[in-house]
Amino acid sequence: MLTPDQLEYEERELTPHETFRSSRAIFQALLLLIPAILSSTTGQLFLKMGMNQVSAFAFTPDAIFAALPSIVFNLLIWLGFAGFLGGTVFWLGVISRAPLSLAYPILAMSYFVVVLESWLFLGEQVTLQKIIGVAVIVGGVIVVGLSEQRK
Repeated sequence: MLTPDQLEYEERELTPHETFRSSRAIFQALLLLIPAILSSTTGQLFLKMGMNQVSAFAFTPDAIFAALPSIVFNLLIWLGFAGFLGGTVFWLGVISRAPLSLAYPILAMSYFVVVLESWLFLGEQVTLQKIIGVAVIVGGVIVVGLSEQRK
């Protein structure tokens, strides 16, 4: 008699394992990360701009309830959510075609885009610490990408 653990192991072994297509197909899938990142980060930008209009509020039930109409009827916040939705659609396209262990680290390039957009559109300061932090992230993405090529 098989135990449930053995049965699960056997079912997993019989399930076809996903193999990813050629390097070219993976690269083409990863190109979908560009609109995914741009859409998501621009969505963040619109959310921030919308919340700047609403202004900060205490995080208590009464304050949230009082701020809710301003949030719900703010066009920039809706544009922010639309950006997230668009980014999610492209992200789903990526993860259906490329290894998650490669795609997800590359998604971290959004940190670079957020710093750039925040500087360009919100006037936020870009300090040496931010530049170094983004450079470390970009370096990590490059290392992950190179490790995938060697397989």
